[in-house]
Amino acid sequence: MLDLEKQLWKPPSNRDFTPCVEPNSSYLPPAESRGYLLVHANGGLNQMRAGISDMVAVARIINATLVIPELDKQSFWQDSSNFSDVFDEDYFINSLANDVKIIKKLPKELANATRAVKHFRSWSGMDYYQDEIVELWDNYQVIRAAKSDSRLANNNLPLDIQKLRCRAMYEAIHFAPQIEAMGKLLVERIRSYGPYVSLHLRYEKDMLAFSGCTHGLSDAEADELTLIRENTAYWKVKEIDSREQRAKGYCPLTPKEAGIFLSALGYPSSTPIYIAAGEIYGGDKHMDDLRSRFPLLMSKEKLASAEELEPFINHASQMAALDYIVSIESDVFIPSYSGNMARAVEGHRRFLGHRKTVSPDKKTLVNLFDKLERGSLKEGKGLYDRIIDIHKKRQGSARKRKGPISGTRGMDRFRSEEPFYENPLPECLCRKELQPSSTNISYVR
Repeated sequence: MLDLEKQLWKPPSNRDFTPCVEPNSSYLPPAESRGYLLVHANGGLNQMRAGISDMVAVARIINATLVIPELDKQSFWQDSSNFSDVFDEDYFINSLANDVKIIKKLPKELANATRAVKHFRSWSGMDYYQDEIVELWDNYQVIRAAKSDSRLANNNLPLDIQKLRCRAMYEAIHFAPQIEAMGKLLVERIRSYGPYVSLHLRYEKDMLAFSGCTHGLSDAEADELTLIRENTAYWKVKEIDSREQRAKGYCPLTPKEAGIFLSALGYPSSTPIYIAAGEIYGGDKHMDDLRSRFPLLMSKEKLASAEELEPFINHASQMAALDYIVSIESDVFIPSYSGNMARAVEGHRRFLGHRKTVSPDKKTLVNLFDKLERGSLKEGKGLYDRIIDIHKKRQGSARKRKGPISGTRGMDRFRSEEPFYENPLPECLCRKELQPSSTNISYVR
């Protein structure tokens, strides 16, 4: 029995890979700046973090002085946070001083200067930036990147640029001190219950509306989500077949399905489960089945008082940062949906020593769960064994990042690649024998 319990928490093999992000001996300090790069970081917390890390690399490529990025205030979450509210601004600037010059504000004399506003091409390589974008310096002193997400290729970039992306993402972007302190407190409090699973339960209104996933919802709830999607201008796809989405594995697991999945993996009902999420759509009625299986459901709101959370409560990015810290430090991380948060956490956990991350095979699971609902399959050992077998190689062990799906072309080819920040191996992880023995891979500071 003890051996079985050990297996539940045992991290996968890291194959002796540890972080290796230092530049090579020929790496030079930033060249003389040709101008200023303004950045509008778009999306939620983790989309913005990845975009900011990429823009650090872009600033290096085009010899720009990077102005501290402006965070997205127009997204679904309507968060008014500035960079310094979410991230440690001075640490970010100082830790990248040997890579890129970063300043807090554009010089006053350039406040009214004409700017080249560009939507940088998605998944672009060095040629695009060194040819097309660098040419803009001939006519402009300021370039503004209208979006920051997915503007750099995942692969085929110089090794020093890839390592710089990792230094930015995993070493330079620290959360603001008050967020770090609160995150550390949440980790200490949930740890008092023993080893814990962080379940990224992406069963929130924005995700269900965006994805068109309505399985298990009432007609009124489905109609509300459809209306939200239709009225959100920057969500381009309006007509979505919910059944088709779910059958393809494109929907988040429901709380009930997540409960079955956890039970199948063998986690006992006494396991502390941290719910890394915002407000669950439909509230308690959709959580009852999961709670009946795992009564020790934890969240920010349960682990901290209203007074402790008050500084963060109306800021989605700051609340998401708390979930991020607790998820990074968890014994096991399980995402119910492979979105930006799931990818960022998985990549960071790989970087920190390949901590256990179980990625549900949603397409296969949905088929099994539908049979359960129809009564053609019973919950029990037979089902559980199948689920365990399916997920033996989906636990975050060390492997190289996956390339594009064979036969895909154009943007679909880039889209099919495993994102850089989901798996920074091979560029940012090397065999242990090549690394100094003092490599520090702790996260909570």
